[in-house]
Amino acid sequence: MSKKKDKSVIGKDGKLKDEVYSHDLEKLQEELVNLQEWIKLKGLKVVVIFEGRDAAGKGGVIKRITESLNPRICRIEALGTPTEKEKTQWYFQRYVAHLPAAGEMVLFDRSWYNRAGVEQVMGFCSKDEYWEFLRSCPNFEQMLIRSGIILIKYWFSVSAEEQEKRFQARLKNPAKRWKLSDMDLKSRELWVEYSKAKDTMFDYTDTKISPWYDVPADDKKKARLNTIRHLLSKIDYKEIPYSKVKLESRVIDDNYVRPPIEDNNFVKDYYTD
Repeated sequence: MSKKKDKSVIGKDGKLKDEVYSHDLEKLQEELVNLQEWIKLKGLKVVVIFEGRDAAGKGGVIKRITESLNPRICRIEALGTPTEKEKTQWYFQRYVAHLPAAGEMVLFDRSWYNRAGVEQVMGFCSKDEYWEFLRSCPNFEQMLIRSGIILIKYWFSVSAEEQEKRFQARLKNPAKRWKLSDMDLKSRELWVEYSKAKDTMFDYTDTKISPWYDVPADDKKKARLNTIRHLLSKIDYKEIPYSKVKLESRVIDDNYVRPPIEDNNFVKDYYTD
């Protein structure tokens, strides 16, 4: 009796199979290009916010979204610590400067929600500033949406056990060591405080007009695919057929003599036999 072909997308380790992930990611990235062209054609303004626990995989999702896209249309904003001048501005002011124009999509790797998370937990803002943010944020987002901006918010959830595995992996990998900041290390000690901050943030800002979408992210590959699928589903787009292009024969000018190639400064070939 012949064995039935295993059609499960989940491997023995409980995670999404690599071949399923690679296949679906390729197809979804093609759809993201279609979405990009639609955004450009229709002059849409799209803002996507990525928030969540440290090491929850936000950066990995953002990377897979942008890999095949035009950076002039889809750009990433990851703002650093505010300057002394910015600290005196209206809180949302520095984020407003990075909002999209028509035909653009902006991915915020962390956003104005810093105030409801790390700033609150670490004591970087006052209690008055914190509560003012929670009260004013829904109104701010309502203004953005009424102005024509498509606003989509994702929260990436990761278990304490999985976060610890990822922290340990970062410690052992020189290429990822930079991802383990002092703030990340402190977050390990303040797990409960960050949980409380997230729950309060959702109470105030998970609104009907601007809801949060929670992404379970213990399985990185599933989180990436699920987020991209959801993002594509939130914007009503259509594929725009490309015009047929015929590459004409190159024009060669035999009378033009180029400078000697030996005069150029070449990068060393490190892989010669």
